[in-house]
Amino acid sequence: MTVGVRTGGSVTTPSEEELAEYEQERPARRLRPALDLVVSVWCAIVSVGVLAQVFFPLPQGTQFYLVIFLAAVLPITLLCYRGFRLPGRARTHDDPGVVDWILAAVALAVCVYPLFDFDGFLERRQTPTTLDIVAGALLLILLLEACRRTTGWVLPVFSLVFIAYAYYGGYLPYTWSLAHQGFNFDAIIAQFTMGTAGFYGTPLSVAASYIVLFTIYGAVLDYSGAGKFFIDLSFAAFKRSRTAPGRTVTLAGFLLGSVSGSGTATAVSLGTVSWPILRRAGYPPEPAGGMLAASGIGAILSPPTLGAAAFIIAEFLQVSYLKVLGFAVIPTILYYLGILLAIEIDARKHGTTSAETSTDSAWRLLLRFGYHFLSLFVIIAFMAVDVPPFKAVVYAVIIQFGLSFLDREHRLTGRPLFKALAQGTRSVLPVAATCATAGVIVAVTTQTGLGLNLAEIIVNAAQGLTSNHTAVLILTVVLSGVAVLILGLAVPVTASFIIAAVIISPALVNLGVTQPEAYMFIFYYAVLSEVSPPTALAAVATAAITGGKVMPTMWQAWKYTLPAFLVPFAFVLTDNGAHLLGQGSFVGMVWTTLVSMLAVAALAVVTGGWVFVRATWLERAVCVPAAALLLYLAPVTITVGIGLLLVAVVINVVRRQRQASSVEGTVAS
Repeated sequence: MTVGVRTGGSVTTPSEEELAEYEQERPARRLRPALDLVVSVWCAIVSVGVLAQVFFPLPQGTQFYLVIFLAAVLPITLLCYRGFRLPGRARTHDDPGVVDWILAAVALAVCVYPLFDFDGFLERRQTPTTLDIVAGALLLILLLEACRRTTGWVLPVFSLVFIAYAYYGGYLPYTWSLAHQGFNFDAIIAQFTMGTAGFYGTPLSVAASYIVLFTIYGAVLDYSGAGKFFIDLSFAAFKRSRTAPGRTVTLAGFLLGSVSGSGTATAVSLGTVSWPILRRAGYPPEPAGGMLAASGIGAILSPPTLGAAAFIIAEFLQVSYLKVLGFAVIPTILYYLGILLAIEIDARKHGTTSAETSTDSAWRLLLRFGYHFLSLFVIIAFMAVDVPPFKAVVYAVIIQFGLSFLDREHRLTGRPLFKALAQGTRSVLPVAATCATAGVIVAVTTQTGLGLNLAEIIVNAAQGLTSNHTAVLILTVVLSGVAVLILGLAVPVTASFIIAAVIISPALVNLGVTQPEAYMFIFYYAVLSEVSPPTALAAVATAAITGGKVMPTMWQAWKYTLPAFLVPFAFVLTDNGAHLLGQGSFVGMVWTTLVSMLAVAALAVVTGGWVFVRATWLERAVCVPAAALLLYLAPVTITVGIGLLLVAVVINVVRRQRQASSVEGTVAS
């Protein structure tokens, strides 16, 4: 997304050198104009095909479409993402070499191979031919390479470990929980390529049927001027107070997330625009970077778009996407409450000031460009009347295309429309490679029964420490959260969610946690891995923009997002936690939300060190159990938690009065 940077009240565009600097952080190649045009034409054609598939589905069925989709995106992925950076290569362009073209050609061949006799291909699942196995093995290698190029080594290595387990698991002692009958190479490859739980399983189906449509929609929003409008509106909404810069960043991050769909990308886009404002307002680099990272990540935790994993939740649970949006409403309120409280505290601690910008008034912007919100509302409205989300988003694309003609500068005619369509498919390339590769893990887990076995091991480990059911549940949840965070440090959000959903969620379900609660817990921790030390990709990116130190920026991001780390525990540990996911009575949802808000406020005191004046370590220490007890959402714990919070507040108020009296006495003397 192209954005402007406001400095001194004017709007300027980042220089080519600055853009190139940010581009270096991405694995995508910078192709020569001629080749880039060819790739863009191909991607635009794919986008048109994806949109047409919604209303004119292929008669051969979903799996046939998935084979075509993978054939369309896998070769392009191998061309657009570099294999190994060669020393001495020119930085201006980074075209694919001979090996890349050969890999792309082989990828196209093995992907379209099943299409020549698709029915016969599926019927041979139990007795695959040698050609089936060779083509499947080549496809496996190419997917692992595409995933390595787009996301790094971890997921491919993880996949190879699972393949080894499928093959050698039969050699394990039969008394081990992880032992199984063992499968030969032909059966493993057949499961990957011919079954519905491998490459062409739910993850790729979600990428090809939902995610790509939303990336197309996001590109259309961006090129029609919605991204610029969201930034302008955010700056216009908060102009004068000392907390206005922080609030602006938070609102802009929320709005931009609906365009980019990526937490780190949103944080980077937001940072290039708002860091000059934050710096002028008096924010140090590290808190500013943490705020930017938290605001960017919050975008993919929040309705109306959420992240890619949310679509997979809907498929796994066999519920509407609108239902998943409902799960996220209250947690989103709590997340942004935590950020806003942290902003209020930081404004006082750092002595920030307002930073004027020369934007129009918010009302004037809404009257002129408020139509950009219409397509977002259309998605929700259509899903509310049971229109499938993939159709709702296409209607939104059509509506946004029509609305673009209300702004002469951003009309989607000719070249802009072509760029938007091309960008829509290009944005989904890493996700498609990740989802198809994650099919390896899903297939092996299904084929070997690994999910249930690991769930039993996790629960048994907790039961080995205690026999109390509540304590076992707490230990299991803590172990699960740590496992998802560690997994998410190395693989993308979508991949970490898929892996954790098939391996870890059964352990929670076995202890009485419902599937929606388990999946939402895993979803939040998969997303939060992007702001978790020691990697914290979003914080690393924002630190590069603000010039702050990386590790302090990570801890600042963690401070802003702490409520999102702890609130999910309420989903799975407490009987009333389901209310926070929009389930149960309205009264239940209201009182659990209010109590959780108090818990978030207590957490803000702990991390920010401020109530009415700077908090002492005693006051902060008292607020730790207060927050934990409030989040347990039981009458007794709520009472004790409120009492502890009041103690901390009273101590702080007394100290403030004493400080005020001391100042008055000094002035009088």
